[in-house]
Formats: sequence, C-alpha cells, structure tokens
Amino acid sequence: MSVAPRTDGVLVDRYGRVARDLRVSLTDKCNLRCTYCMPAEGLPWLAGPELLTDEEIVRLVRVAVERLDVTEVRFTGGEPLIRPGLLDIVAAVAALEPRPRISLTTNGIGLDRLAPALRTAGLDRVNVSLDTLDPARFTQLTRRPRLDAVLAGLAGAAAAGLAPVKINSVLMRGVNDGDAPALLRFALDHGYQLRIIEQMPLDAQHGWDRNSMVTAEEILTSLRTRFDLSPDPAERGAAPAETWLVNGGPARVGVIASVTRPFCGDCDRTRLTADGQVRACLFATEESDLRAALRGGADDDELARRWRTAMWGKRAGHGIDDPTFLQPTRPMSAIGG
Repeated sequence: MSVAPRTDGVLVDRYGRVARDLRVSLTDKCNLRCTYCMPAEGLPWLAGPELLTDEEIVRLVRVAVERLDVTEVRFTGGEPLIRPGLLDIVAAVAALEPRPRISLTTNGIGLDRLAPALRTAGLDRVNVSLDTLDPARFTQLTRRPRLDAVLAGLAGAAAAGLAPVKINSVLMRGVNDGDAPALLRFALDHGYQLRIIEQMPLDAQHGWDRNSMVTAEEILTSLRTRFDLSPDPAERGAAPAETWLVNGGPARVGVIASVTRPFCGDCDRTRLTADGQVRACLFATEESDLRAALRGGADDDELARRWRTAMWGKRAGHGIDDPTFLQPTRPMSAIGG
C-alpha cells in the first residue's frame, strides 16, 4: 500500500531515496552536433516564451535549496555557456543560504574566456565533454572542427581554479572506441579527472543499439592495456561513476555504466528542464510542469509541494532492460544531463 508523499522537508521517493542533487538545463540549444545526441541539422528548438527566464530559474533553484534540502546544483544544456544570463544565474544561486555546491557541464567552447568570470560569480567546478584527442575523429563525432577550442576551455577552467576539472567521454564503436587510454593519459598529464560514460538511449534519432554500445567491461579492458587499475576503496555513495585507482593511485578514473551496471538504487538526482518541467529520472517518460504553476501565481510552498509530489512517483529503476522500455521522447539536449 502506497504512503502519501511528505508535505514538508526533503525530496524523498517511495523507495526512500532522497534527491539532493539538482540538474538544471539552461537551454536545449548547442553549438556542436554530436552524432550520439542530435542530427546534423539540429533540432526544433524551444521557443523563447517556453523557456524559463533567468529570474524563474533562480526562483525554482531557491525553492529547491531553501525548502527541499538540495545541496548540489549543476547547470547543463544543451550547451549552458550560450545562455546569455549564465553569469547572473550562477551569482544568484551562489548567494543562496545555505549555499549549494555549484557545477556546470559544458562542451568547453568559450570556456577559456568565461572561466574567470564564472569562478568570480561562484561556480565551483566544471565537467567538460571530450570524446577524442584526434582532430579528425573529433570533427567526425561533433560535426564541427573545434577540438582546439575545447582543449583551450579545459586549460582555462583549470587556470581559473574550477577544480576538479572533469572530462566526460562517450565511446562509439568503430569510431573512437580505442581512444580510452589516450584520454586517460591526457587527463593524468594535465591533472584532470576522466569519466567514461556508456552511451545511453537518449539520442534524438532514436538510433541507440545496445549491441553496438561500448560497455563498461570493454572500457576497463581497453584502459588496462596501458594502466594498472584497482578498485577504489573510497565509499561511492550516490556518485554515478564507479572509480578505479590508476597505477596504485592517488589518480583515479571513473566509468559511468548507466546501462550495464545501473545505480538507480542510490540515485539522488532531480532534474529541471529549460522549459520548467521536473523529471524524476533521466529516462522518465513523464514530466511535471512547474512553469505553468509558477506563471499562474503559485507561491513557494505550492511549488515545493508539486516538486515533492513529482519525485514521490519516481520509479525504482530506469528499466532499460525491460522489454517494454520506451526511450524518452526528449533527447539528452532537451532534458539536461
């Protein structure tokens, strides 16, 4: 028998998981066209009036932090660096009490220019997407010859003190599946932290095929051709990455195996899309509309109540292995990572 959701306090679901990590998409637009994310011609972008304003984003984040005990806020996209009000949003969130830890996931283009201002505004750290160090493969994967800009962004983030700088990599079979060791060597040489992610069924083309996905086991096998990996004794907690000590440590590498080694039982995330929809799970097929409530005059208590109700309905797992699994209609660029 289901128990009614709590009407105060944390974002808890019926399985007892508490969401303290908020992912906020600032835009569905991007200046790359990664093959595992969107088609070459792009997508039908959200119209301006559909997007939350800067003030609306800050208000909803404030509700999450002050009334729902969210302690981590990560800004995503699309590509968040192209959001005109990004610096003001970061500064406003950094001024909240209690202050959440603030991070940003980006493709790195323009980060070298913006990193000092982001740090001053209150950003703590960044995750930068980088799938290969080979210029030709980078262009093949992203459909843009911008590898130098991404590398400059990584260096700029490190110089600005946005540490730890993490690299997110997705491997595609037959394209960059042999690049894992080179990416790890690069990360180690520059003091970055590498996270390699199994490709997930979140592409706009709905072309994901589990049989062609590079698995966590294959990733580890590839890395072990050049490095000694041993299990990280540190407690993983709710972190999505399973980490390994590299050559005895202290350096680490992480593998995010959302498909083959799901970690749904420890998930602590809640998501807010750029158009104001709450998603309890990255792979959810349903959303809860906070934008309409906000623009309809709802007070903070009502917004918090609706958010709690949305999270109470979170499913036990993403269900990718279930024969009835349906890929979300929205692609990753519209959901936010």
